[in-house]
Amino acid sequence: MPPAGRQAWPQRIEPGQPNTGEQQPVHPGARADTGTQQAVRAPVGAAGPSERTSSNGQQGGGQHVGGEPQRSGAAYGANPVSPAPSAHAQGSTSAEGTGPADPAGPPDPTDPTGPSGSSDATEGKPRRRRVLVAVSIAVVLLLVAGVTLALPPVSNRLGLPWAPNAPQADPPRPQEVRLALSEASASGAAPTPSGVAAAIGELATDPDLGELSGSVVDPATGQQLWERGGTTTATPASTTKVLVSAAALLALDHDMRLPTRVVRGSEPGTVVLVGGGDVTLSSLPKGQESIFKGAAHLDDLVEQVEKATGGDVNKVELDLSAYTGPETGAGWAPEDVPSTFMVKVQPAMLDGGRSDPTNKKSMGHSDPAQHLAQEFAERIGAEVGGTTTVPENAEVLGEVWSAPVDELVRYALVESDNLLGEVLARQVAVAEGKEASFDGGAEATLEVLKRNGIDVDGAVLHDGSGLSPLNKVRPATLTQVLSLAASPDEDEITTRLRPLLIGLPVAGGSGTLAVRYGEESSSAGRGWVRGKTGTLSGVHTLAGVVLTSEGRVLTFALMSTGQNDDAARAALDRITSALRGCGCH
Repeated sequence: MPPAGRQAWPQRIEPGQPNTGEQQPVHPGARADTGTQQAVRAPVGAAGPSERTSSNGQQGGGQHVGGEPQRSGAAYGANPVSPAPSAHAQGSTSAEGTGPADPAGPPDPTDPTGPSGSSDATEGKPRRRRVLVAVSIAVVLLLVAGVTLALPPVSNRLGLPWAPNAPQADPPRPQEVRLALSEASASGAAPTPSGVAAAIGELATDPDLGELSGSVVDPATGQQLWERGGTTTATPASTTKVLVSAAALLALDHDMRLPTRVVRGSEPGTVVLVGGGDVTLSSLPKGQESIFKGAAHLDDLVEQVEKATGGDVNKVELDLSAYTGPETGAGWAPEDVPSTFMVKVQPAMLDGGRSDPTNKKSMGHSDPAQHLAQEFAERIGAEVGGTTTVPENAEVLGEVWSAPVDELVRYALVESDNLLGEVLARQVAVAEGKEASFDGGAEATLEVLKRNGIDVDGAVLHDGSGLSPLNKVRPATLTQVLSLAASPDEDEITTRLRPLLIGLPVAGGSGTLAVRYGEESSSAGRGWVRGKTGTLSGVHTLAGVVLTSEGRVLTFALMSTGQNDDAARAALDRITSALRGCGCH
């Protein structure tokens, strides 16, 4: 066969010479005009070609290949006998072309080579064959394409009319949507005490509330619009976190982060885990999130220590001296620790002390700091030692940090996380130069609030979480804190307290209010009420903000002693929903 890209020429084969496969050009006299093969003239000085014809007069070797005549391999020269056809010749001759050479010599080049039309016949067959092959291929391709386009995944992807997912009707006409948020307004008609009393007076007498005390304030003017026992102290339960969070936002840098460090111990091969208050450290591998979004990972700490020590660690000790005093609060029930909502208050642990880092309601560890030490030791290939206190200038081998304080505040409020409430209270105590304990945190919280103009008269705190039933606060203290956070003024105190509002759960939407406001009588408050809940045995509180139907922000604090948990909470939801629906003029 000729090399790719070259024209197929007839081969010239010399008698007695080996066939090299080299192709020789055809004399210009050779051409295909009408489909009838013409004789090829021999070059000047060469013997005439010896042509072989079949017994019926048809010229041998005259089939066409690619539209060009193909010789059967007859020799140029004096030898009248043609050699056997070469294997390299394209289109071998038919059986009729194998007879003896014509003794009459070469025919007249001007005569036809055989019966009329014989060359057309030999040329037509390959052409018809090629046409049939091409048509067959086209039919197969069309069938394949049709089957492919009929497949549901393909037709759905291309949106073809017969696709299973094709629309069964015309698309709906687009509706006009106003993409805009309305700001809270302080310029409209202000609500009045009589208007608020008319809206919620009857709801506040619901017997499911037990004894109710409360306060409603307009933060734009500072006016108290409604009050019932507002100056009488009551148990705030988890609304204690509103006061502790406010103190933390006022006393601490919002970007402050809490550390967990590993330092070199006093003996070779010993390291010390030093708790700095980060109780959110994640036990999960890097790239996986626990319930505390953005928490540091224990694996990062292990990698740092391994790099710093070359893996030469055989004992892990604990330093928990960052916190002092008892690890449980006054008035806490024995079953509170460990439980699904609280563990011992220690300055170092994994996942808030929970047994499942992805389940906020999983059971807590009985000794979360020791669990952290054990987990760290296993990952670094060491054993757990005892507790110690390291010097301030100890060599730091590894260090990771919590999320910033304002994020810790947000999570403590949205999920009512008791442990974070205690951590924030202790950080306020440290900032105020007091002991990082229950008593130090409670004392520092009230001092910071009072220094910033908040009336805390009569308030008594024993913890930062609100688990203690011994805590006492007036509703007016809660509404004052919230009114400062929601004030239209942009003074320093209000600016620092703004994250408090972001942390309040949304009615029917997030946190501890996600499953509330489901009744028809309270549905008006869904999405418009934000509030911090508080629940103990015989105690139900709700303190937050609501945007009225006329765009006015009101703050409220409601504290009840209802005995039926569900009924008392539903009654509180109805009151705040009524505030949403009224202009209260």
